[in-house]
Amino acid sequence: MDRGKKPTTFFANRNNKIYMDLKDIIRENTLRYLPAKSLRRCTSVCREWKLYISTPFFAHNQSNSFHDLSGFFCQSHSSQPSFISLDPIAYGVPDPSLKFLPEPVDIRCSSNGLLCCQGRTGYKAYYICNPVIQQWKKLPKPDANHGCDPALVLVFEPSLLNFVADYKLICAFQSDLDGYEFDIYSSAEGSWRTSGEICFGNRQIVPSTGVHVDGIVYWQSRSTVVAFDLTSERSTLIYSYSSGSLGKVNGKLCSASIQGSKLTIAELSNPYTNTMQMHSKTRAWSVKNVTLNDSVFAGQTDQKSVLFIGGKIVVIRLGSTLISYDTRTNDIKQLATEVDYDPRMIPYVNSLVEV
Repeated sequence: MDRGKKPTTFFANRNNKIYMDLKDIIRENTLRYLPAKSLRRCTSVCREWKLYISTPFFAHNQSNSFHDLSGFFCQSHSSQPSFISLDPIAYGVPDPSLKFLPEPVDIRCSSNGLLCCQGRTGYKAYYICNPVIQQWKKLPKPDANHGCDPALVLVFEPSLLNFVADYKLICAFQSDLDGYEFDIYSSAEGSWRTSGEICFGNRQIVPSTGVHVDGIVYWQSRSTVVAFDLTSERSTLIYSYSSGSLGKVNGKLCSASIQGSKLTIAELSNPYTNTMQMHSKTRAWSVKNVTLNDSVFAGQTDQKSVLFIGGKIVVIRLGSTLISYDTRTNDIKQLATEVDYDPRMIPYVNSLVEV
């Protein structure tokens, strides 16, 4: 009589086991791809998640897995730093003014969650910090004179095999021999070293334009781009397509500028054109023009400039307003209004990397 009946005794236990397995899968394979601000909310899910997210091992995994542009630290010459988030719900820092540092600072550059700041007092020391976890390190004083507005580039590439943040800080400074020399700080060595390379010529590097792409550091000059190879420690000059903002897009150096509603993005496709034969048709830059058809640009006579390009995001200054343009979706949105004159835009990744 009972031959056709199916057992139902262990259904509850099986469902519970499935739930636990799913929770473990989310914890082990999903959390590390979230930004730091979202992870802070995840700590309230359960005690197990809170302990897991607070471990150094998880911070290491998250810094290697999450690389999305999260927003910008914005600072003018006399103001305190502030943070503009691309998504305020997902991205943020607890203290955008960086008051946890031992003195007021100017933010100079960033790389994958780390900021390089320079103090405003004494000999104006350099600090490397992560504003999310509020860890910082003061660098030793360099022997070379970097000037009042140093041309700095921070290089930090997270590695699964290196649990300690291994970074370099490169500064191009004016040489007494009529050119530029390059000072290099290595966190592995804990000291500064001046390269033997000198980039000769009467040119003026724009300090805030430095960008790192695939082992090479670039700065914008008047009509050229100064490139310094970190492996060979040799410098070269590349013809500049425009005086626009330099950035990294799809692993290549790009330059972006705007005139009217036309956005011009030039990608460095061949950096060796200066070594090719005369009258060669090979061009250093491949150029793409985009017409920004949006009401925010219609009839605007305010001065426009590109402040940042990187990944899929272009930030445009329109008068006292900051506009972001997504090159993949063509979405245009307003980031901030009443921005100070000539702000420095420092890109930031919402990472848990430890200094």
